[in-house]
Amino acid sequence: MASPQALSEIDRRRVALWAADCAERVLPLFEAEAPGDDRVRDGIDRTRAFGRGDVDTAGEIRRRFETSRAARSVQGPAAVAAVRAAGQASAVAHMGAHALGAAAYAAKAAALAAPGRPGGPEQDDARRAEVRWQLDHISADVRAALLRLPLLGADASGPLGSGLLATGVLATTIREIQAQMPGLTRAG
Repeated sequence: MASPQALSEIDRRRVALWAADCAERVLPLFEAEAPGDDRVRDGIDRTRAFGRGDVDTAGEIRRRFETSRAARSVQGPAAVAAVRAAGQASAVAHMGAHALGAAAYAAKAAALAAPGRPGGPEQDDARRAEVRWQLDHISADVRAALLRLPLLGADASGPLGSGLLATGVLATTIREIQAQMPGLTRAG
């Protein structure tokens, strides 16, 4: 039986476009530290190509880790989080739930780039502003697909299980996105 976090191929393609948009918003944080490294931009472009149906699922599944390797070329926490956002977006071809990981890492990157002390009110405001942008840019089809995903922690068979996305600011962000998704009521 397939994981409920996988989503259908058509839904993965839909949420891939949104995940790419989320990751691209924080791409400048990576590019400022590694201006000659095109791996993250390429990963976002490939995610969009997957979303449009221009590349096949199997090929993107094989390539999904390439983007994340760019994290080794930067030091700043915001830049690393931006790479992670793009890496999660690239992994949507494998499992749709990674779209929420892309959004959560993008919000974390925005927070880490904000002034103020780590975890302080300025950074939390920046994270919440990023989440608001993300929610404002969810199409009806993407929203419907994301609402097919289990709530964070309700299913252990994927990224919304007990791994990295289920702790700290990433978990807080995913819970906020899942709770605030406008327009539809969660089934089940």
